[in-house]
Amino acid sequence: MVVAMTLAATLDGLFIGRVAQLAGDSRSSAIVKTATREPCLLTTEGLAGDEQADRRVHGGAQKAVHLYPAEHYARLAAAFPEARHMVPGGLGENLSTRGLTEATVCIGDVFRINAARLQVSQPRSPCWKIDHHAGVDGMVALIVAERLNGWYFRVLAGDRIAAGDTLELDSRPAGAVTLAEYLDVLHAARPPLEQLLRIAAAPGLSPDKRQRLEERAEWLRSNGSDE
Repeated sequence: MVVAMTLAATLDGLFIGRVAQLAGDSRSSAIVKTATREPCLLTTEGLAGDEQADRRVHGGAQKAVHLYPAEHYARLAAAFPEARHMVPGGLGENLSTRGLTEATVCIGDVFRINAARLQVSQPRSPCWKIDHHAGVDGMVALIVAERLNGWYFRVLAGDRIAAGDTLELDSRPAGAVTLAEYLDVLHAARPPLEQLLRIAAAPGLSPDKRQRLEERAEWLRSNGSDE
């Protein structure tokens, strides 16, 4: 690991939520989050008091905490003026900042908040619950198309954190891959094999994501990729 350039932001919002039935739907989710101004304990499983309805796709060590850049809400609100909850916390994130985006944050980046240390593990993969919660059709498609995903952290060391604390980049792997580059390759119809393998090897990438990229690379090899 190498110490990276200065990259820091204020933790503007801290959000936690409980599993509850979705409005107008029989299914459950914890996408509804509430801002808290009190210090909250951060552990390897996430924020104390925060829940996930489906642990297969949310939560756990590789997706303990979700950050969504607050500046993305302006774009979403402009595209969907009728949408609900277009404010920080509205997409079910745990952390809200301004100044950190998918274009500047890399897989494997380690950030610190007080004594806590968090490592970027993967982008968020948005699902149908976003459209349902916002009350619109097509927001998920826009998020995917414009790479407005936000990302997950694994927690390397815990501590109490609160809104107003500073989230500061502590280290970045050599040859790190930005989240934007990862997403571009992920959604490319036939990405260059060398680039795909480089991203699959990115330090800090969640193991299941690495496996899927490696499997895709093998498929490309087996199906005549000449990249």
